Amino acid sequence: MTTQDFTTTLLVDQSPAAAFNAINNVRGWWSENIEGGTGKLNDEFIYHYKDIHYCKIKLIELVPDQKAVWLVLDNYFKFTEDKSEWKGTRVIFEISQTDGQTAVRFMHEGLVPQYECYEICREAWTGYIQDSLRSLITAGKGQPNAKDDDGFGAQLVEKWKLEQSV
Repeated sequence: MTTQDFTTTLLVDQSPAAAFNAINNVRGWWSENIEGGTGKLNDEFIYHYKDIHYCKIKLIELVPDQKAVWLVLDNYFKFTEDKSEWKGTRVIFEISQTDGQTAVRFMHEGLVPQYECYEICREAWTGYIQDSLRSLITAGKGQPNAKDDDGFGAQLVEKWKLEQSV
């Protein structure tokens, strides 16, 4: 059985511990607009991007150097009909070693093609994981959304709006 949940995997030469630490440094690869804890079991944090996207996330599973699981407690998208599409979904990071490299498998369980936000979210997660998280793991610096920035997130929303108006 194949899953439709969004999944992407990256391979790096760094250790599983380096990957795990980078994943938990959410401000270092996703957004500087994170409020709350991001590194301990049961921590809760809020992500927000202007008035476009807000979500509240809880860390429900942490296995050092192996796995991190987030539960989306609440979500708001300004640009979708169902404003709470992510609510109740899980974001899963699984870390393993293969052929001398560390593999980070990212899955947003519940983010499926039937969601209105799927394409924009797929594109955003791919950028954050394959580019920003990879850079944080390998070079020590990611490319998160800066505070009050009109960067990557705003560009994707504008692209999505254009596609919807065609």
